[in-house]
Amino acid sequence: MKNFKTFLIALSFVFAGAFTAQAQDSKVAHIATQDLIEAMPSYKSAMAQLEKLSKTYESEMQNLYKEAQSKNERYQSEANSKTDEENEARALELQADQQKIMQYRQTAQQELAKKEEELIKPVLEKARQAIQKVARAKGYSYVLDSTTGTGVLLADGYNLMNDVKKDLGI
Repeated sequence: MKNFKTFLIALSFVFAGAFTAQAQDSKVAHIATQDLIEAMPSYKSAMAQLEKLSKTYESEMQNLYKEAQSKNERYQSEANSKTDEENEARALELQADQQKIMQYRQTAQQELAKKEEELIKPVLEKARQAIQKVARAKGYSYVLDSTTGTGVLLADGYNLMNDVKKDLGI
């Protein structure tokens, strides 16, 4: 049993040494991918398109809301001169208008999210490919994302930002 423990300890040192030697052969660089992506003209263009679409949806929602509000005010002022049945029908109509506005808002949010994914995905892919290309050309085995909040606490290694920006023409 004692020999087996000694064997396991020796084996763990051998593996640790092998992994350390392999890790020493690996070069590590870092890049703040969020900063890179935000500097890309295609990202800025995508964000401008999304902003324009968002404003269009917001404007349409405002129009729907104003129409419903105007109808509500009109129905409130006419309520005394209408029968209970007419007032109930109008209340149901106002509820349907509210549902329509909520449905429109939900649909607009879904369409915006879909459009964002459609526009941003190629930008992310282009950035990823450029990072890989530059890292491989410079002989780096690993590239860490040093964007604030990603978990990298210290990034003293080589920063690929300038090289990748140069490759992308930014």
